[in-house]
Amino acid sequence: MLTLENARTWYQHTDAVHDFSHIERVYTMAERLAKAERADIEIVHAAALLHDADGTTPGSEVRLAHHLRSAEFAGKVLAEEGWSPERIAAVQHCIRAHRFRDDREPPATIEAKCLFDADKLDVLGAIGAIRVVVYAALAGTPFVSEPSKQFLETGKEIPGEQHSAYHEYLFKLRKIESRLFTPTAKQLARERSLYLDEFFVQLLAEVKGER
Repeated sequence: MLTLENARTWYQHTDAVHDFSHIERVYTMAERLAKAERADIEIVHAAALLHDADGTTPGSEVRLAHHLRSAEFAGKVLAEEGWSPERIAAVQHCIRAHRFRDDREPPATIEAKCLFDADKLDVLGAIGAIRVVVYAALAGTPFVSEPSKQFLETGKEIPGEQHSAYHEYLFKLRKIESRLFTPTAKQLARERSLYLDEFFVQLLAEVKGER
């Protein structure tokens, strides 16, 4: 039987942004969304526990394919648990479809939408502010640096441009609310998005000595 405690062993060598506390928050939020949206809660629980299970160690190359590798890992785990091929496939779809930067397989089921939304809510609000700054520190990039014109227009840095926490906010975090699927998540995202917007307004002002 899959439980939070059993899943802890899969997240012992993760970075501080994708550690087990992230899994706990996503699990709790995904459960809340599943209940509100009448999704299959067993599918959602399994997907939340396994969505980062293979590929959470530091390193960009690993992170790029973590959703695909975690889906494969989930298949093995769930098969050992005696799950049917159909329900394993449902969990694997949730996991493959949860990554913001890969839209080749968008969430097609309510369960996948619940996982996607729960995972993305975790990059908003106070937790989102902490995570984006910590991730920049782990990557050795600044909290704030001036985005190039090319980045502002295309989301791609010019040679030598560092992807600061502010870059990540511009590229991803401020767009999250509009990308969510479930009504419940969208309602929760409004307050969290406003908090994150104000955080970066304050951060930029402090960096410039204006506040």
